[in-house]
Amino acid sequence: MSNDSVDKLVIFLAKRDGIDKLVKTFQYLSKLFHWHAESTRPGLAQRAKQWEVASGLSRKAFRTGRFLTGFNAIRRNPGSTPTFRFLSVLSNAGEMVYFFFDHFLWVSRIGVLDPHLAKKMSFISAFGEAFGYIFFIISDFILIREGIEAEREIVGSTEKSTEGDDKIGKIRGERVMRLMAVAANLADLVIAVADIEPNPFCNHAVTLGISGLVSAWAGWYRNWPS
Repeated sequence: MSNDSVDKLVIFLAKRDGIDKLVKTFQYLSKLFHWHAESTRPGLAQRAKQWEVASGLSRKAFRTGRFLTGFNAIRRNPGSTPTFRFLSVLSNAGEMVYFFFDHFLWVSRIGVLDPHLAKKMSFISAFGEAFGYIFFIISDFILIREGIEAEREIVGSTEKSTEGDDKIGKIRGERVMRLMAVAANLADLVIAVADIEPNPFCNHAVTLGISGLVSAWAGWYRNWPS
């Protein structure tokens, strides 16, 4: 019997990334609601702010040890070519810095460490995050381009076959996943820039809210069981 929607939701929420994307959705929906209700319904706006803060802290706790994923990627699957190995080291190293210093950001914000450290930890974490995302995006665009070229070769072939159609379907499916990854990384890059170099655009509640939801929902798509 094939899995229905409830089965797929249970599988999705059993994943670390699945529950992270759900809580991220809560975090940025509450941010947008707080912005919308702040001037007209301050009581509800304050509750939304508390939900946003709690969601953000919950995600940091749940990501404990997440920096090891980047380390293991470099160790086990650095890439098939020198170019991809180079990009993999840079992207995963940035992600490792992001998640490692995010631990210190979490414990400083909850008062275990000096709360004054939070600003510095946030900057280092966000810088590593932004640095890594740039190279993840470059890698995905290279692979998308290679997929398009491979698809053109198959389409241009004089011989039509079921195998060729299957390959095209696989290439297009991978392209969609990579585009979702690019969307998520670009959205998260905006959020990281808001911490690195605060500015009216990136730090606006609407910009952050929409960016967070784009990243979360792209993650839903990528992690949802097929």
